[in-house]
Amino acid sequence: MHYSIFSVLSQAWKGQTGWTPMWREPQPKRAYDAIIVGGGGHGLATAYYLAKNHGVTNVAVLEKGWIGGGNVGRNTTIIRSNYREPGNLPFYEKSLQLWEGLEQDINYNAMVSQRGVLNLFHSDAQRDAFAYRGNAMRLHGADATLLDREAVRAMVPTLDLDNARFPIHGGLLQKRGGTVRHDAVAWGYARAGDRLGVDIIQNCEVTGIRIVAGAVTGVETTLGFIGAKKLGLAAAGNSSRVAAMAGLRLPIESHVLQAFVSEGIKPLVDTVVTFGAGHFYVSQSDKGGLVFGGSLDGYNSYAQRGNLPMVEDVLEEAVAIMPSLSRLRMLRSWGGIMDMSMDGSPIIDKTDITGLYLNCGWCYGGFKATPASGFCFAHTIANDAPHDLNAAYRLDRFATGHLINEGGAGAQPNLH
Repeated sequence: MHYSIFSVLSQAWKGQTGWTPMWREPQPKRAYDAIIVGGGGHGLATAYYLAKNHGVTNVAVLEKGWIGGGNVGRNTTIIRSNYREPGNLPFYEKSLQLWEGLEQDINYNAMVSQRGVLNLFHSDAQRDAFAYRGNAMRLHGADATLLDREAVRAMVPTLDLDNARFPIHGGLLQKRGGTVRHDAVAWGYARAGDRLGVDIIQNCEVTGIRIVAGAVTGVETTLGFIGAKKLGLAAAGNSSRVAAMAGLRLPIESHVLQAFVSEGIKPLVDTVVTFGAGHFYVSQSDKGGLVFGGSLDGYNSYAQRGNLPMVEDVLEEAVAIMPSLSRLRMLRSWGGIMDMSMDGSPIIDKTDITGLYLNCGWCYGGFKATPASGFCFAHTIANDAPHDLNAAYRLDRFATGHLINEGGAGAQPNLH
């Protein structure tokens, strides 16, 4: 069914009785041209673009739980392309462009809200670094505006600019950045892929990868063996575990990253704000809750929960820039499992095993990269070669020294 104002009015007259399920619940076939392991945003987007852009429709997405139950539903929903390094900036700008046309493309309301992303700076040196970043962004076609202190005050008057422990000197604004409803992204891509013939198979955990003569032949699952000519791994925080089934040891670590939401309040923050003197970011949801995020908990874990010291750290940073937040009550917190690469940038590449492809190492940037990740991973799988946008995300860059050091955002031993 095509969603439109006409279908909504038609269903209103029918008492909402004519809606069909958003995607099928098929039984797995004996074999597929391609299997994507991981039913999160990246896996679903990959399957969709394989079918849409490359005509590969005999595809299955295998998800061990339910669609939207992993990292795609456990993040702070922020989208942006305010990166600095040449290997990252074109990729994330492509992702932002895809976000801007996503709802029309997949015929689904993903609640894309380009409310802007404001990165605060607190020193002359940090201002110069942000100016450098802004210039790099504009050279690559992304928008960037350097704001002084008074412009920041006018934009977010709730910030403590006069008595803050870390004085706010200004900020770097990307107006096209913002937020997207994370669950809707998963549902929208799942529905769009299903309409093109992709099989979405939930509650189907991969337990083994079958390799014959150096080539993938399929996967062992809790629903039995499923054959495949090509296998793409998009398992986020469990990438190391799944890749180990093929005998691969990946240069990534799994860490827990917490997020928080407060009780609902009246409109307070109409943009996304990040704290430059620490690692903290805040936005306000459509329900009125303030959504907070911060740093990793600092230890390897596969548990989707965090510890109390990081809760305290994040809330301290929140109050440091907005003292009025101290009166809020927290509603809940949750954790996502980040697959942290050693340079803070992702891996999208084929492996030495014929027919096996990797999509992992997303660190803090996984959700915002969803469309471009699927776009590039689908190209890599279909053509057995990277797209120009993910050519720098080679797996062997850690051996050759061609790292992409985006501000030391990875799970580097000296930072944790």
